[in-house]
Amino acid sequence: MIGHRSETSTASGAHFAFTDRWGGVSAVPYEELNLGGAVGDDPDAVRTNRELAAKSLGLDPARVVWMNQVHGPDVAVVEEPWGSPDIPSVDAIVTARRGLALAVLTADCTPVLLADPVAGVAAAAHAGRPGMVAGVVPAAVRAMVELGADPARIVARTGPAVCGRCYEVPDAMRAEVAAVEPAAYAETTWGTPAVDVTAGVHAQLERLGVRDREQSPVCTLESGDHFSYRRDRTTGRLAGYVWLD
Repeated sequence: MIGHRSETSTASGAHFAFTDRWGGVSAVPYEELNLGGAVGDDPDAVRTNRELAAKSLGLDPARVVWMNQVHGPDVAVVEEPWGSPDIPSVDAIVTARRGLALAVLTADCTPVLLADPVAGVAAAAHAGRPGMVAGVVPAAVRAMVELGADPARIVARTGPAVCGRCYEVPDAMRAEVAAVEPAAYAETTWGTPAVDVTAGVHAQLERLGVRDREQSPVCTLESGDHFSYRRDRTTGRLAGYVWLD
């Protein structure tokens, strides 16, 4: 059984889901539902976990599209799942193909799921600190608009991520980030400089006219139910999924 998965759907047929770490077959230190294929886990375990997660959502595992994430601003438009050697190095994918699920991997970065159910356009983006600063989420929204989406209709969901109260960074780094996105300026609970990536993402979406937004309350660093790279270093990856009926 898949663990405490967070899944929501809209009346207009947009579906969003975020996994936790439970319900899979991976061994320590990737226990249990590691969905990341480039973190050192047994590839067979990752393949099984991806099948388990997809089936628990009513999805065909072969119809889930993944990315090679590189903390950049690039976006790829996808109409069908890639062949294994053809997976692009991007941090956002966009589709106008209903029924095709898009997936994003994270373990502290902010997973961003977007959908315009009227236009039939969806996107998944990986927004770490570098990607948020580079504008990967605005780039994803622009790609959606090119396929017919309207920001006023886009539904946005951000999943479990390290919160601004925990994401400690050097003061100079906070200043660099805040110069690009002031909303990301933060301070830890112990009074040191921090960055709030999710707040930065939501500010970007607000400026783009995306009003229907929800944010997960889960901080991955604080939650033992979620993978956190900052906490554990060698660990698994969570996934966010978006698809349209």
